[in-house]
Amino acid sequence: MAQSKWMRGDVVSGAVLAALGAYIISEARGWEYSTQEGPGPGFFPMWYGVAMLVLALVLMVKSAMQPDSGKPVAWSGVARALSVWAVFAIGMGLLKVLGFLLVFALMTLFVVAVMYERPLKVAFAAAIGNAVGFYLLFGLALRLELPVGPLGF
Repeated sequence: MAQSKWMRGDVVSGAVLAALGAYIISEARGWEYSTQEGPGPGFFPMWYGVAMLVLALVLMVKSAMQPDSGKPVAWSGVARALSVWAVFAIGMGLLKVLGFLLVFALMTLFVVAVMYERPLKVAFAAAIGNAVGFYLLFGLALRLELPVGPLGF
């Protein structure tokens, strides 16, 4: 049975991204676009939303204009993408409980060990290296306060 060209994955995901872009634009319109010092808090979200909306529409049109490839949806790839999304969502929920650096290290550990299927030694090295590097750059060099957990990091 032939699938409607408007129900293809790229068209549907493009529509979702276009809706998100439109929402970002509508929210950014309520913020100050520019100030006397330069760009205001609404400047970046406005252009981010515009870029997202335009690129999503391009994705939808290009996908709808292509002939049907007949390839089925690769559900294993969808499951992998959703698992990374779930880990990021869980990580954001744990940010205040565990602290940024620990959550960042755990997310890196998951991505390297599970998604890239690297040995645990490599995954732990990447997780610790990324967390330390992030702390050195943002915590020490730029003096930004990262969310800390009860362990102090």
